[in-house]
Order: sequence, then C-alpha cells, then structure tokens
Amino acid sequence: MAMAVFQLDIRPATRIAGVAALYHLKNSAPSDPRPNILRIGSSARNITRPGKGLAVTKNAEKNNKKPDACTADELHYVTVSDSEWKLALWRYLPSPKAKPRNHPLLLLSGVGTNAIGYDLSPESSFARSMSNQGFDTWTLEVRGTGLSALVGDHGEDSEVSSVEGEITEIVSKSKKSQSKLSETLVRLSERFLGYFDEGRNSVIACQIRDLSQKLVNIIEGQRSVAPQIFGFSENFSTALEKFLKQLDLIEKYDWDFDHYLKDDLPAVIGYIRTECRPKDGKLHAIGHSMGGILLYALLSRCCFQGMDSGLASVVTLGSSLDYTSSKSSLKLLLPVADPAKAVNVPVIPLGVLLSAVHTFASRPPYVLSWLNHQISAPGMMHPELLEKLVLNNFCTVPAKLLLQLTTAFEEGGLRDRSGSFLYKDHLGETNVPVLAIAGDQDLICPPEAVYETVKVIPKHLVTYRVFGEPSGPHYAHYDLVGGGRLAVSQVYPCIINFLIQHDI
Repeated sequence: MAMAVFQLDIRPATRIAGVAALYHLKNSAPSDPRPNILRIGSSARNITRPGKGLAVTKNAEKNNKKPDACTADELHYVTVSDSEWKLALWRYLPSPKAKPRNHPLLLLSGVGTNAIGYDLSPESSFARSMSNQGFDTWTLEVRGTGLSALVGDHGEDSEVSSVEGEITEIVSKSKKSQSKLSETLVRLSERFLGYFDEGRNSVIACQIRDLSQKLVNIIEGQRSVAPQIFGFSENFSTALEKFLKQLDLIEKYDWDFDHYLKDDLPAVIGYIRTECRPKDGKLHAIGHSMGGILLYALLSRCCFQGMDSGLASVVTLGSSLDYTSSKSSLKLLLPVADPAKAVNVPVIPLGVLLSAVHTFASRPPYVLSWLNHQISAPGMMHPELLEKLVLNNFCTVPAKLLLQLTTAFEEGGLRDRSGSFLYKDHLGETNVPVLAIAGDQDLICPPEAVYETVKVIPKHLVTYRVFGEPSGPHYAHYDLVGGGRLAVSQVYPCIINFLIQHDI
C-alpha cells in the first residue's frame, strides 16, 4: 500500500514542478538578425554564408572544434529567417567504402529531444548505420534542443542545451540534504516573482509558494516510505539549480509545431540541398515520433499548396497525425497542457523532470519503473544506454508546442495553430513513397495510432511494418531508433532497403 501511495504522489509532484518552475520572464536584448551558417568539424571547409561572407563564433575562431557532446563528423549551424535561432545539424559523412547514393538523408527527432537518440553508441548508432550505407546523413536539432543556439546582439552564440549533459553527474550523487531543495524552490519562486508587475504578484506569489511547499512536503514525505531513494531531493534540487541558469532564456521559448514545420524544416532542407546538390534536388527523410509527424504534416501541406515537398522518400518511426483511436500514453500530456494554458506557463522542463525521477525508475524499489516501459520494452535496451538516453536526450518543451500537439487527440487529428487546417486531410494526395514503422509495445504511439495515419496514404505508396512478436522480442518507442538490441539487425535493414529502393 505504501508503494502504491508513493507512485500516485510522485506524478503530481512532477506536474507541480513543471507548473511551479515556469512563468514568463523579462525581455532579453535584441538579437542580430543577420543570417548565419557555421560549419565546425574535422573536415570543415571555409565557413561561409552564401552571399554574406564569413560568420564564425568565438569558439570556432579559437579551435575550430566541435563540442564534446557532438559525436558526428561535422557540426553545422543554419539560421532561421525572422528568428533568433541557429539550428544545429549533425553531419555523418558517407563511408568511402559504400556505394555512392543519389540523395542525402535528413533525420528528425521527437518532441523535446536532441540528436543523441540517433547516436547512442557506436555499436547501435542509427545515424552511423545510415552513413555506412553511403548516405550523407544529417540529424537536425530544432530550436531549443541540443546544440541549437540563440544569436546574441553581438553575433555571439548562447547555447541552449536544457541541462541534458549536466544532469548525468547529478543522478549519480546521493547526499543527505532535504533543506537544499526547499531553499532552491524558495529562490526559484523569488526569481520568478521579480518578473511580474505588482497587479499580479499577490495571486502568483500564493500559487508559487503553495505549489513549492506541496512539492517539498511530498518529496520529504517519501523518506519514510522508501529510504533507499531519499537522495531524490538532492538530485532534484541540483537539477533546478541548473535550470535556474537558463531562466533568462525561457522567454525565448515561444513557439509551436507550426514554427518547426514552416520555418525550421524548410531552412534545413534548403541548406542540405545546397551542400549536397542532389541532381533532382530531393532528400530522403526519416522522422521518429514528432519528427515523423512533421514529415506527414509537410507532405500534407505541400499537397494543399500544390508544391513539391522536396522529399524522395519518407520513413516514420512511431508517428501519427491522429491518436483518437489508440490508448496512447501521450494522453498524459492533456492534464499537463491544460494547467499550462490556464496559468500561462511558457515551458515544461521535460529534461529536468525525467532526469530527476530516473532514480525511481532504475533503482530499487523501482516505484517508477513504468516510466522505463514508455521508452524501451523490458530487456530490449542495455541499462547503460537507457540511462544515457534519459539523462542526455530530453530538453525543455514550450507549452505552446504541447498544446498544439494535443489536438492530435481530437476528431480529425492534428491541426495547425489556427485550428482550421487538419494535417491529415490532404495526406492522401501525396506522391511520395512512405515507410511507416510501429513497435508492438509502443505505449506512446501504438500500432493502431500509426495505422490511423497510414490508411489515408495511397496504398501503392505506403508500406506499413510492425516490429515485435507475440512471444518476443518486443519494441517500445525508442527501441526503433537505436536503443533496442535488435534494431541493428531487424529495423535498420528494413529502412535501408526502402531508401535504396527509392534512391533513383
């Protein structure tokens, strides 16, 4: 009974953390609107902007090296027009031993995730497997994730990596400090209150103090229930300390799904096309989770506008435009999104929350082990890879993005920000071949959700595959993209054969 009570308590605790920790902040200095393309890597050439001359960061001028977090061959930056963001592109050069391919390959990640999910380890790297087959492979980190960056008013970069790499050390420590969490939350509350006008301060002050105290009470109360994990308060308070350093950037987290679709994606496709110069101007594209949703939405929007998508083929992994027919665990986003809308919370610190509760999911008494099953099927992912994924792959998510994605649970599926355009409506007009892959135990995007989108695509253009067998092995959401121990031998060959088939 005690364990059951604890499991019920920690869910509102994490929800409280998301609500209490995140409110609109003061304006930052204006950014430099100049376009900027930066290339960093061992094989980097001159760093140029077409028609705009040189553009480098201070770091690049000093040593011209990639950050340690980037395991690709090259790191490129692409500025998005009419925005303050520079998008990070991880480039994996095609193996000289492989047959040359006609089209480059773009990889898109899920909501609030970075490029690490496609390159967890040399043995199971999705991105490396594709480049080893001869594909010039590019992994995009959309605005606000991974190594994507804001451009300051002097042309300098301000990285926004959402504490993902720094959290690893936090979870490994377990100090007996209950008071630090309280102090951190108090400072967090005071920091937020400084940004509000006097007319709202009294109401919001009560909300933040009440939520902060509830969180402290819940966490401190768990010590008597499960003393083995009392280090959580230290982990969580340290995570919040890291998050405090990013508060001045939170005001920039003001975008939704349509910003990715209409701004980020076209900029990156155009950049890759210019770099690789495919003869027909097309790319292959693979999207996991929200990445696949973006590709579906791009195809639909291009059909509606009578435009060429610029894609030679599309592969989606655990993606759908319509979740109404499924029991997707993404429905957990609905109660998270509603409070965000009600109290005007700008972001949800997904990376901080998952990192902080990872102890509960991966160590005795495993009171949050159900969270692991959202990511990987039992026995499918090595524990070290699972921990690396959880501690390094997830980032802060704008509430506007979550709110728009929740329309996928409404009749007709995902809508644009105006609510008037249903992205599924025009997908049946596409002429691009699609491979849609589902995992048999994917709780986030179950096979029935994947099929709900597949069935509107012309039958002669779509291939639908479900990986996993009744008696095992099974595939969950992240087992499809590199964490699963059998993905290299089962999923990757299926994708590679599809790409080669359509690499005409």
